[in-house]
Amino acid sequence: MRDANNLEASDRFKYLLYSRAFRSVALIYMSLAFSLYLVALHVSIINVGLVAAATMLFMIFLTLLLGFIGDRKGYRAELVIAEAIAFIGALIIALSSTVTYIIAGMIIAGLSGGAGGMRGAFSPGTNAFIANNYTDEKIRIKKYSMVTMTASAAAIGGSLLFSIVTPLSGLVGLLDAYRYMFLLSSMLLGVSTLLLLCLKDAKRPVKTTRVMKASSAKYSLRVITANTIGGIGMGVFMPLLPLWFKLSYDANPLEIGIIFGAVYLFTALGSYISSIIAHKYDTLNTASYTRVFSGLLLFAMAVSPTLIIAGMIYIARAIIAGYGSPSRTTVSVRGINSEDYGTATSVQGVASRVAQLSSGASGYLLDYALPMPLLVGGIFQLASGISYKMLFKKSK
Repeated sequence: MRDANNLEASDRFKYLLYSRAFRSVALIYMSLAFSLYLVALHVSIINVGLVAAATMLFMIFLTLLLGFIGDRKGYRAELVIAEAIAFIGALIIALSSTVTYIIAGMIIAGLSGGAGGMRGAFSPGTNAFIANNYTDEKIRIKKYSMVTMTASAAAIGGSLLFSIVTPLSGLVGLLDAYRYMFLLSSMLLGVSTLLLLCLKDAKRPVKTTRVMKASSAKYSLRVITANTIGGIGMGVFMPLLPLWFKLSYDANPLEIGIIFGAVYLFTALGSYISSIIAHKYDTLNTASYTRVFSGLLLFAMAVSPTLIIAGMIYIARAIIAGYGSPSRTTVSVRGINSEDYGTATSVQGVASRVAQLSSGASGYLLDYALPMPLLVGGIFQLASGISYKMLFKKSK
């Protein structure tokens, strides 16, 4: 089913999916390699957490700037600029051999570890683009599901690239193995950028305010409250998760890559199920309950005795996250005026990234006790799910 608002723009949606696939392969490798590459360069665990926090600061500025650009120049332009910046950052990492330049490239590329690499400044632009081009909420859920499913399925390729580091290091050394994969990732981001040029914005309403309408701001405040709580949890447990597997179970890049490959496969499965049946159920309930269950599973994962059990729990969490994510995205834009999609989604994204500055504490928590990042993160994820139900129960 196509949105009659703009058939040509609808027909070009496939290019967004193609771009998302290339992006996921690249960014997932880079995000998984983030903490382990820095540790291999003799950066301390605490400083790795601080680099993740610096990345969040840069993303805050960039996301907000791109949101204003999107509302005025088009959401395609917002997406292209975001992707081009990630490409430049990846290239800097690949071509640099000094820690300072490598860290600078990671900040520019938006790397902060774990699955967060799937988002960055790209996510608010995607949300705004889909919200603008597809006005029917049921179609939006399907489109968001397709993007999440594509990103998660393609992310398996990123985890495979990460797995290649182990055998490749036997031939060229560990540091060069990482660098070669970063170079390949930068090429994939270049292709992704070119594909985004093929998109077309549906006709947008004229911007009548300098920032956003009062109704959009009021609704966004509720979204920001719920996402801030969840963002604190994400910032605490996600950035150093690959390192957590290594320190907790002595896992190597191959084993970690296999786990994350399975996670992305089952996230895609969850999103696929969402695209088929989620629109038949209450969107808010789906958004809330899936976040609650995600938090509970982090508690179980934190005390898992073996790598296999921890990996299986994380995979189960991936199915739930993949199923719930499109519904949460739909809830976040349902009360936004159509002329404010870019600014509103960017402000919401900025708030989440401000909350994820808690990543600066992740290194300290991991250094204090290995289960701590997941336990603290799980508490905030649980609270975020409950807040969705409380804050949006009167929204229609």
